[in-house]
Amino acid sequence: MESDSNNNCRECKNSSKCFQYLYPEELDFINSKKAQVTYLKGETIFKQGAFAPYILFVTNGLVRVFLQTGNLKQLNIRLTKQGEFMAFSSVFGDNIYNYSAVALKDSTICMIEKTALKQLLMKNADFAIRITSKNCRYEARYLNIIQNTSYNQMRGKLASALLYLSSEEFIEEDVFKYLARQDIADFASITLESAVKFIKEFEKEGILQLPGKDLKVINRNMLEEIAKRG
Repeated sequence: MESDSNNNCRECKNSSKCFQYLYPEELDFINSKKAQVTYLKGETIFKQGAFAPYILFVTNGLVRVFLQTGNLKQLNIRLTKQGEFMAFSSVFGDNIYNYSAVALKDSTICMIEKTALKQLLMKNADFAIRITSKNCRYEARYLNIIQNTSYNQMRGKLASALLYLSSEEFIEEDVFKYLARQDIADFASITLESAVKFIKEFEKEGILQLPGKDLKVINRNMLEEIAKRG
């Protein structure tokens, strides 16, 4: 983990479009209330249950967000990439982080004091609408997780997870290069053994290609059908 306090919000080329709705003096204010930290691949960014003084913004990198559901069991809930926020709900009263986050590759994170961000949300309506709507879209993802874990059989669970991980928003990230088979299993909420078994089945059925340790989805239509059937 490496701290860099010299990055200026006005000059940042990786900032969210939401920040374009801030006035120069508001950018200066938020700049004075944040710290930029670089996490190396595999480093924990924050832990579930820890005190949450910051909203985190991914300036660069790729982050795995997960719930710790038991001593050794995890449920991966989403990937966070450049231009996205984590722990945004803590602005509205949560004092602890509701999930954990770990860097899948070297990642630069802006840690913004949540009280400062809340102040800007209350002051600038355009900014508030943009940033809130950006984060509300995660609700659909969480509802999909609930449906997937509650009703789908294991093949359907894995198909849904692979559809999410190979979706258009991650095309430029080549996410499977950074995910172990255990990570994929944790996105599907199935065991590692089951994930490996069904990945091999999907390869034989012409749904996936497995070049080395990589994974490529070559037939999304079949995956969608398996996910629908559950």
